[in-house]
Amino acid sequence: METFLLLNRWLHIAAGFTGFFVAPVALVVRKGGPAHRLWGRVFFWAMLVAGSTAIVSASLNGLTFLLLTGIFSLYLAQFGYRSLQHKRMGHGQEPEFYDWASTLLGLAVFAGTLGYGLWHRPFNLAMVVFGAIGLMTTLRQLRGFRRAGPWPAGQWLRNHISGFVGSYIAAVSAFSATSLKFIPFPLNFLWPTLVLVPLLIWLQRRYVPKLAVENGKG
Repeated sequence: METFLLLNRWLHIAAGFTGFFVAPVALVVRKGGPAHRLWGRVFFWAMLVAGSTAIVSASLNGLTFLLLTGIFSLYLAQFGYRSLQHKRMGHGQEPEFYDWASTLLGLAVFAGTLGYGLWHRPFNLAMVVFGAIGLMTTLRQLRGFRRAGPWPAGQWLRNHISGFVGSYIAAVSAFSATSLKFIPFPLNFLWPTLVLVPLLIWLQRRYVPKLAVENGKG
């Protein structure tokens, strides 16, 4: 078991650091180009490995905060990646079984995360914030799946940005909570959200309207 945990730890560290350095590269290269797609895929698989190994370690060591953070990061990574398949949602494309199943599972997990943060003593602000963000994300996605007619222009891109940047925020938050001991709780969990959410909003406002205009010309 000790050997397994050691290997799991080093795999988690390798995948986590890969994701940390690759994400900024995917953000600065030309969007939609070969480099963006390549580094985006590398980031996705890095977060998949980092999140999975975090869940294993947190489960075996009884670390509830990190368990929920790992699930949060995993869900948002697949949400951002899956959104690339939703470009024609409503234009003859309908949500598949995977879309419904993953979103409903996320809804249950994030509702539990929010409840854990609210009823835990002492009050856990970090879990409340993560749970509320995840719950809003899944509820918005369910409304989109039930929406009659086509999605708003660029909605898939908005979801793509939210998912990948949100996954990155969760990963940095987990790293900060476990490694940056000089930052007090709950700021050690929340500072990545405070710093990176404005970037997420800026990216959406910069690229989603541009895509809508290009689609309109087409």
